[in-house]
Amino acid sequence: MNTDKLILRTRFIDRACHWFMVICFFAVALSGLSWFFPSFNGLNAVFGTPQLARILHPFFGVVVFVLLMFLFARFVRYNLPEREDAQWFRNVKHVLAGKHDPALNIGKYNAGQKVLFWGIMTLITVLLLSGVVIWRPYFAPLFSIPSIRIGLLVHAVAGISLILLIIGHAYLAFWVKGSIRGMVTGYVSRTWAKTHHDRWYRQINKQNKTGSKP
Repeated sequence: MNTDKLILRTRFIDRACHWFMVICFFAVALSGLSWFFPSFNGLNAVFGTPQLARILHPFFGVVVFVLLMFLFARFVRYNLPEREDAQWFRNVKHVLAGKHDPALNIGKYNAGQKVLFWGIMTLITVLLLSGVVIWRPYFAPLFSIPSIRIGLLVHAVAGISLILLIIGHAYLAFWVKGSIRGMVTGYVSRTWAKTHHDRWYRQINKQNKTGSKP
């Protein structure tokens, strides 16, 4: 691959973790939905049988949590609130319309991506905690029936909310041309970086000139 006009945005270890997490989340989400609506009952076949789905769903859920915590450790420093985020929110209508003038002084991730990041991390934590409460036969016997009922409700609401966030995340990734390539190959064009993440683009150029690591 000719990388002269490209910038490394996502390293291989992060991309591999991301796509493996996507596969696991897909299985967990489908099996979870199969218990919500009778018409979705066939979705638990993602694990082979309904019995296997009941057994493997929570284990795969833990795998998703672990992978997301790995990504959290890798990316949290880029997703901390900054003063420049307010400018993105003030111009969100222009952003959604695909307009990039004036430049919004955006770092590696914009304010919307940061909201998505913290929303996903919060919901996956809620899912883990509520999942432990309702996890039979291992942990559920340690809790009272009212606690288990509350845990089921919280788990269901958090699960649906996370699925909706992930759908929104996927839609925006396809909507912003060049984003998917960045998560597949790891590279984005310099034009893409300058257009969507102008401050990060300047930082990368400065680091390349000084020879420091990004």
